[in-house]
Amino acid sequence: MLNFEFCNPVHLVFGKNVVARLAELLPPEIRIMMLYGGGSIKKNGAYDQTMAALQERDVIEFGGIEPNPHYETCMRAVDIIRRENVGFLVAVGGGSVIDAAKFIAVAALFPRSKDPWDILSATVPPTAALPLGCILTLPATGSEMNCNAVISRLSSREKLAFGNPLVYPKFAIIDPQFSFTLPERQTANGIVDAMIHVFEQYLTYPAAAPLQDYMAEGILKTLIATGPYVMEHPHDYDARANVCWCSTMALNGLIACGVPQDWATHMLGHELTALYQLDHARTLAIVLPALWRYQRRNKAEKLLRYGREVWGIEHDQPDEAIEATIAATEKFFHRLKVPTHLADYRINAEEAATEIRRRFADRGTVLGENNDIGADAAYEIIRRC
Repeated sequence: MLNFEFCNPVHLVFGKNVVARLAELLPPEIRIMMLYGGGSIKKNGAYDQTMAALQERDVIEFGGIEPNPHYETCMRAVDIIRRENVGFLVAVGGGSVIDAAKFIAVAALFPRSKDPWDILSATVPPTAALPLGCILTLPATGSEMNCNAVISRLSSREKLAFGNPLVYPKFAIIDPQFSFTLPERQTANGIVDAMIHVFEQYLTYPAAAPLQDYMAEGILKTLIATGPYVMEHPHDYDARANVCWCSTMALNGLIACGVPQDWATHMLGHELTALYQLDHARTLAIVLPALWRYQRRNKAEKLLRYGREVWGIEHDQPDEAIEATIAATEKFFHRLKVPTHLADYRINAEEAATEIRRRFADRGTVLGENNDIGADAAYEIIRRC
């Protein structure tokens, strides 16, 4: 097992009607900005419950945060925060709203003489952040219980990530009932996103960490068993609760302890989103099978274990077992109505691969648990998509 440190300070409140706890989780006498997206929280009850819990507080609303939140939108919120002396952020929504809140929290206190985009593009670490909390309405990204965020910039067609302990939410409120009204597409996207978060930490190479492996496999098995059911029974509380908890556990740092991590699927997926505006989870479903096939030798031991422990795939020929495992994963994504090829979106794979190779070469990007995915490897992987 690799050396590791683990600290997750997020106060998690999970269950039915727990938004009523919001007021007691906030510091007293501080101006609050409530951030949300396109208005779905006004349909699923989250907005009314949040405002009821905040009725005695000084609140400024900021809506309109996009999926794959835009830097430009975040900076409009920063301007208001600086002008109105906001002291605490409450994000109500899915991962995009929570990611935006994290970036806004550090950008608001970033030196005014500098461009906050440098936090992402030049990996300049922030030194301060506004405190924030979140109310989750869309399980997918795990952003409610980690310190990572991904932001897009329209002007440069870039989608970049940062992580910093300063932006761990002070609290996360999860009421699975808010996910009852999610469109089928968003439910499927969330399941795929959570699964691939697990794969990025689990499907690398053995590190003598059986507990982490079993925990990862438990999350995957639960999502595989529950995912199709919840698509057909969207108002089943227990099914929704299990999807919510799996999504949180997939990326709160616990299964990453002492094991190597990959994240190449995510970084390549971010490029596809930036170039073609595809849903984040859908880019991951496209990249993952191609990346596994390209890396099948380096990932062979874990691919074989995953196939055996999760799908029950046993075969005398390792290559055939690996291919059956990848095919089973693709079949599951298809069962959720999530395509796995660029052609399904009328995107030319050669064109996408060429542009991503150029971007990786310009930035000197190297990815993967073995640091062996550079510009040429990225080209080969995307070409196979």
